[in-house]
Order: sequence, then structure tokens, then C-alpha cells
Amino acid sequence: MKIAMTGTSGNMGKEALKQVLELSSVELVRVLLTNKKKNNKLSKKLAKEYGSRIEILRGTVADKELCRELVAGVDYVVHMAAVIPPASDASPAASWECNYLGAKALVDAIKESNPQPKYIHISTMALYGNRNEKHPFGRVGDPLLVSPFDHYAMHKLRGERYAIEAGLDCWVVLRQTAMLNPNMMSDNISDGLMFHTVLNAPLEWVSDRDSGYLIKRIIERDANNEVPQFWKNVYNIGAGIKGMNTGYDTFNDGFAIIGGTPEKFFKPHWFATRNFHGVWFADGHELEDLFHFQRDGVSEYWKEIGSMHKIYALGKLVPAKLMYLFLFRRLRFHYNSPDRWLKDNDIPRVTATFGSVDKANSLPTKWEETKLIVKGDFGDYDKMRDVSRLTRDDLLQHGYDEDKPISEWTLSDCVDAARFRGGEVVSNEYNGAYNKLVWRCADGHEFEATPFTVLCAGHWCEKCCQPTPWDFDRLSKNNEFFAQAWYDSHEKDENVTYDLDENGNSVMHNLNDEQ
Repeated sequence: MKIAMTGTSGNMGKEALKQVLELSSVELVRVLLTNKKKNNKLSKKLAKEYGSRIEILRGTVADKELCRELVAGVDYVVHMAAVIPPASDASPAASWECNYLGAKALVDAIKESNPQPKYIHISTMALYGNRNEKHPFGRVGDPLLVSPFDHYAMHKLRGERYAIEAGLDCWVVLRQTAMLNPNMMSDNISDGLMFHTVLNAPLEWVSDRDSGYLIKRIIERDANNEVPQFWKNVYNIGAGIKGMNTGYDTFNDGFAIIGGTPEKFFKPHWFATRNFHGVWFADGHELEDLFHFQRDGVSEYWKEIGSMHKIYALGKLVPAKLMYLFLFRRLRFHYNSPDRWLKDNDIPRVTATFGSVDKANSLPTKWEETKLIVKGDFGDYDKMRDVSRLTRDDLLQHGYDEDKPISEWTLSDCVDAARFRGGEVVSNEYNGAYNKLVWRCADGHEFEATPFTVLCAGHWCEKCCQPTPWDFDRLSKNNEFFAQAWYDSHEKDENVTYDLDENGNSVMHNLNDEQ
């Protein structure tokens, strides 16, 4: 068996490569590494460790000729390469090249192959956008409301849609959640990204180990023809209850390693109140039922990180004021931090993040005045995370009869789904879930998409619903599918379009002022 992989220098990729090569049936793994200097050392290490079982190509995944070479003669392609925040914030061009153009080039190369290898596409839960205590649980098929100015999610959205719509013989999309890795602490002390975190955001973490193990289990079980029902579908990668917490919990667990708490180092008003991404998965069990890969818990993993990096314990000796002055103050006013946006009067980003400058300035400055899920301010925390208690009414609706299996869908199901989105189906004939129809959105745009792409995967009009611009305030007024999620953290009288100018600077248009 031969496998091609991208992204093997990343946290998930490293684990997937290592664990897949534990399978004796795997003859060769061909990997694509960028030409960055750090990968020179990795290339030598991999060649020394795995010998003839590893083949290394160097270059960018956006290079179609290189992609053809990568996928030639393999049985599986696992696409894990991504430019993630904060790198995607600092270089949107690099994000576009890898997260969209790279996915497109790879899918095109697979489509040209004969026979085609099976394709595993790693997407992201960031496509769901901001969630809070009103609808903390999500599932595949929910609206994809990429948060304004999130380049990573915007480009991954396009890459995922291209993969689903390409008409490949055998594919699957896995939406990865927040990932635990040994360098969690050090990776987040160079940028203001931590302050994008909404304290009440529902976060479901999964470890790099379990993510890599999932890839191994997929290949292992599929090679034995044990999971034919797995393919041509979209799944959420999560860890279940042992991986569910909130933004606040994440800081609490992480800072415990250095003898701190969020209260010790931070003020609550330094953090975003919306425009983040995070969700607990109501359907995370679907992958677990097939592959039994969920092993690590979030709290235990944080303790493991502390054991791996003994130097973090020295933080317990440093007074909190010094920790703030020499570390957190710099991050708080980093160019990619909400407090810096307030200081610089970056109204578009402040509005996206808080609702308005006034709302940002009126946030509680004391922890005891701040409502937190973890403290029971929105109900019993454990009950909130209990997925077994969920009913259909607790979840976002998808606008058609979800009790019907895909094999029984008809044109009428597509009509219902389109109407729920404020649109309609233009086509008069239904030819199956994976054959394209013509749809029309509320803006009158006509577009092609398979019923699966719309009903099952949650995509809609690629002309107005794939930012830029981010126009969800306006779109939600005529799209009930969007409205049920968007209005959990936005007011119905908000009427703002967020965009980027020709220099990549954030801009916004208040449509109320233009009417």
C-alpha cells in the first residue's frame, strides 16, 4: 500500500506519518515538505528513520505538477497541509496559496489520475464561526458562517467546497477541531491571538496523537473493507466529553502549569466577546463509532505538557506583575490583539469583535462581574456538556426532513432546504445527492452545487456567502438558516458589511448609512 501526505511537518501530520508507518501493510509514504530551512533537518531525520519506506518531495502544494508527482501510483492521499492562525493573519497570501490553491491543485491532480487514489481532506471547525451558550453544540450541516477577517477559515471554506464538488471517485472531508500539542504554551506567546478567544466559547479539543491515530485507523480499516459507508461524507473530528471545555477553561488549564489562573494574569475585558470560532460536537460520536480513536482528555493532556516542559514550573516563582509586564502586556497590545485595535481606532475589527466601541468600553473589568459558563452563570456546566440530553430542538435546524436517508432524498427535499435559506431550486430534475443542481439564492445569484454540498455539508451560494465580503448581517435577514446562528451573537438591527481593501486593511460599510 502506498500513501501520499501533505502537512507532515505540522502537529497532526507528524503523528499521522508516524502512526501510519506502524502498519506493516504500508510499503511507502510519499510526503511533500515546503522548502523552508526547518524542513531540511526534518527531511534528513525522516530518511534516516524510515529509509526506503519514505519518499520526500520538496515544494509547495499549490504546484500542480508537483501534486501530480505526489499522488502518482498511491492508494490514499491525506491532505493535512495548512497555514493556520496567527501565520494566516500575518500573511493572507500564504493562507490563500496553501489553504485554497493547494487544495485545488491536489484535487485536480487526483482527478486526473487513473485509477484515482482515495482522498482524505482535512478541513476545520472554524467554518462554523462564532458560537456561544445559546447554541453550544453543532454538527455537520450547520451553517458555515466564517468570522469576519478570519483568512484561514475563509480559504479553508473554499478548499473544502472544491474538494466536495470536484466529483472525485472516493473522498471524505474531516473538519478538525482545536488541537492539543506539546508546544501549546510556547506557540501562543508571540502574538495577540490568545485575546481573540471568547471566554464563553464552547471548545472541543482533540490531541495531535489521537488525530494521527484516526488517520491510521481509517487506512487500516478501509484496507480491510470494513467501512464502505465512510466515504463521500463530511465528519467532525472531536474528543467527546473529555475534550469539551470553554475559552476560560483553556486558560485555566494552561496557566496552572506556571502556577497561575486567568484571574491572576488577565482582566476579562481584554478578550473578544464574539467573532471567534468554537463549538462542541453533537455528532462527534460518528467517527468514534467507526474508528475508536478518542483516548486523550484535555485536562490530562495539559498536565502532560507541564511534565514535558519542566521549565514552565519556573513561572510559579515569577510574580504576576512581572509576568504581565514582560510577557502579557506585549501580547495584549500586539497588532493582532483587540486592545490594540481599540487603541488604533480600528473600527471594523472592534465592531466585528465586540459589536461596537461603546460595547467594548463597557465590558466588566472585574472577574466577579463577568458571567461565565464554567461558573454556572448559564446553567449547570456538566449538564450543558451532556450530549446525551440533546434533542433536535437544542440544535440548529437544516430545513429539510433529516430523518430521511440520503438515498431517499428527492427534489422536494432540496426545495425545502433552499426555501429555508431564502432561495429556490432552479433545476426541475433530481439525479441523486452527488449530481449538481442549479440553485438560486435570495440575492438572485444562480449557482451549481450538489444536494449533498447544500443539505449535508452546509454550504450555500458561493457568490455571496463565501466571503469576502462578510455580509452575514444582511444575508441573515432573508436566510433563516443563517439567522438562527448569526443572531446568537449579533443584534438584528446590525447592518454592517466587513471587507478588506486593496492593501488588505480591514474596512466596513454600515448599510444603514447608505440607505
